[in-house]
Amino acid sequence: MIVSSFVFLLLLGLAAAVLLAVAAKFLHVEEDPRVAALEAVLPGANCGGCGYPGCAAAAAAAVAGQTAGASFCVAGGPEVHQKVAGILGLQVLLSEPEMAFHDCFGGTRAEAKYRYEGVADCRAQALLYGGDKACGRGCLGLGSCVRACPFGALAMGPQGVPVIDPDLCRACGKCAEVCPRGIITIASLPAKILHMNTMDDCLAPCRQICPAQLNIPQYIEDVKNGDYARALAVIRLRMPLPLSIGRVCPAPCEGYCRRALVDEPIGINYLKRFVADWELRSGRREPIPCARDTGRRVAVIGGGPAGLSCAYFLRRLGHSPVIFDSMPALGGQLRYGIPEYRLPKAVLDWEIEGIQGLGIEARPNMRFGQDFTLDSLRAEGFQAFFLGLGAWVNARLGVEGEDAPGVMGGTEYLTTVALGGALPPGRKVVVVGGGNTAIDAARTARRLGAQVTILYRRGKAEMPANKVEIHAAEEEGVQLKLLAAPTRVLLGEGGRVSGLEYVDMELGEPDASGRRRPEPKLGSEQTLPCDLVIPAIGQKPDTCYIEEQSPACGITRWKTVSVNPETMQTAVPEVFAAGDLVSGPALVVTAIGGGRRAARGIHYFLLQGEIPVPENLQKAPLPETLFTELSGVRERPRVRQPELCAEDRVCNFKEVEESITPEQAQAEAERCLRCGLTCYTRDVPGLAVETKTFEHELPMAPARPKAKEARR
Repeated sequence: MIVSSFVFLLLLGLAAAVLLAVAAKFLHVEEDPRVAALEAVLPGANCGGCGYPGCAAAAAAAVAGQTAGASFCVAGGPEVHQKVAGILGLQVLLSEPEMAFHDCFGGTRAEAKYRYEGVADCRAQALLYGGDKACGRGCLGLGSCVRACPFGALAMGPQGVPVIDPDLCRACGKCAEVCPRGIITIASLPAKILHMNTMDDCLAPCRQICPAQLNIPQYIEDVKNGDYARALAVIRLRMPLPLSIGRVCPAPCEGYCRRALVDEPIGINYLKRFVADWELRSGRREPIPCARDTGRRVAVIGGGPAGLSCAYFLRRLGHSPVIFDSMPALGGQLRYGIPEYRLPKAVLDWEIEGIQGLGIEARPNMRFGQDFTLDSLRAEGFQAFFLGLGAWVNARLGVEGEDAPGVMGGTEYLTTVALGGALPPGRKVVVVGGGNTAIDAARTARRLGAQVTILYRRGKAEMPANKVEIHAAEEEGVQLKLLAAPTRVLLGEGGRVSGLEYVDMELGEPDASGRRRPEPKLGSEQTLPCDLVIPAIGQKPDTCYIEEQSPACGITRWKTVSVNPETMQTAVPEVFAAGDLVSGPALVVTAIGGGRRAARGIHYFLLQGEIPVPENLQKAPLPETLFTELSGVRERPRVRQPELCAEDRVCNFKEVEESITPEQAQAEAERCLRCGLTCYTRDVPGLAVETKTFEHELPMAPARPKAKEARR
């Protein structure tokens, strides 16, 4: 019995073995050896950051073609990606490193609309009337992103928003996936440079107004924390010329600073200049990272603020720009239109050297249309072109005698002084105009020993020049002859200027600009004795060579170049333009912002052929962010920028304004309310915010500080 049972089991086993052998013959599954090889080179973290449950599953998915590329492993670095590529037979193309990023900080968290303790997840909270915060776009602060991160790279900070550890972040994107507000993004350096303000961004009022789209609250926070290098890096993501802009910008951002509703706006420009001066005084340049070379060459025609900005951002995006400029040195109106006492040439030289030090070639004394053309540049291998020729042609007075010796346009006068050229005699000078060029010319003539009168056809309140500069000119002895317009240039011996005839004006109804129209008073003609007349009533670009060589670019009736305002692209796809050539005479910071937009457009044009533009671009102040009242903020005095007194400055070209001290910078940075969209820092915790917004029209900017106290 036992023997038969044993034989039966033996036969049964043999039958099963034969059956399994036959089945294996037809049903066997062979594992691709690449799966095991991949699993061997992966770090074995089993973090799930790649979207697969473990490294074995990720390796199998890669071999099956379910993942794209060789860099699917977020826990591994370039060495791992190279090994994966070798196994899969792929090529690794190096790209810029990415990491999680957000700039939704703000001060005291936005007010709660309701309280519901049963929901502790941002995604669930967002389903309840969009979340409990009064700010419709800010962080909800419940930490869904923190819990989703497989690497422990996020933690909730003391302000109720996530703080990212760059050393731990692997850019897996899990945090971005779970954020219902889209606050967190995975961004590289180029992505940060290319980003344009959108309606979904956390934009304090100052950021909304800045033509360069600077992250003002962030760099002020860095100054407050004493991290000047980081503050400078934040500025340079949008601004290549902080030394210059810190000296000449009229700071339109300060006009929308919420702090002005309590006392005075933050000295935003003071702080920008402070960190730039800190680097200058240190003698050591902070590193400016650039993306890997793309091999694309771009011709930047014009080395002024717009051209320098475009070239700077193109280089940071990995391209190879070459600047062509008609003048002996780069800088444009920064060098030849802004006097030494406002922007010392040594400071400008140091700043431009830093930009060129990134690897940007410059070719001075090259005139567009004479020494080179677009066709010659194409033949040289340039694939895109930027036009930033500026506005150098002075508007004419349209009166008898203006072509006589002794009449010199405002920009021509300032350029001649900057180049050290010969000036006509000018002991008694009349400057015609009320803009910044007129003020600069008048203050320059005073420093050269002349008696100076500014003749302006409207009143002082209507003068378009920076009010603090007008006040400074008066301090230095420049006389204002208001409500007066020239009618004739009087000539004396040798046909030279001997005086200027003018007529009194009175203000009538507002014109298209909103200012009251000046109208002459009959029979009020009078004469001002002078030997030099400087018309400074506006400038326009010289577009003759553009019209000759590339008329398809499109020239407006104002002799400016027509562009798409979001991409700065002309009707000729490979040609872009910005600065005064597009806008007419405008702020330097506006030209810089246009240069960056042009660099962005050129970048996408070269690499993709098409230029993406976000549908929800922020183009005007967001009404809900423009409060008319603030609660819980105590008054704190604004720092005063040191400056030379009028007696010490009128006889020389020494820089008038000085940088604030570190102690002053700290005090001024601490005044910042660290605004977000609707949140800001208050002095009394828990005090309710009382706000009002305009429903039909945007409010005017808050009143600026008195000119004498706010020189910049």
